Amino acid sequence: MNFISNIITAMPDTDTLGGRLSRARDAKSMSVAELGVRVGVKPETIAAWESDRSEPGVNRLFMLAGSLGVTQTWLIHGVGQSPDESDAADENRLLKSQIANLKALHRELGERIEELEKAVLRLKAA
Repeated sequence: MNFISNIITAMPDTDTLGGRLSRARDAKSMSVAELGVRVGVKPETIAAWESDRSEPGVNRLFMLAGSLGVTQTWLIHGVGQSPDESDAADENRLLKSQIANLKALHRELGERIEELEKAVLRLKAA
């Protein structure tokens, strides 16, 4: 019953089906071609759906929702589980953190190489 009351009381996403489809695909960092392969249609068909020139059939809606991690009701009506757009932000933060760690390791490695080169020079001079 709680799920039903959430659908009834939730503020709907007022975008079109095509707009929601496009946003969900972007949130998954998926190209039009990749989504087309997943649901078995040409990229042109996905583009037509995203631009609201046509709409997917029920079977494709189920495939789209599953591929994009959203509910069919969100795609159709804008109510239900929408894409978690914070996933992309979290992934971006993780990548930036990993880059910072690699840069620190790179600096440390450079310092260690310099120390070893100095030690080799000292040994040659002795």
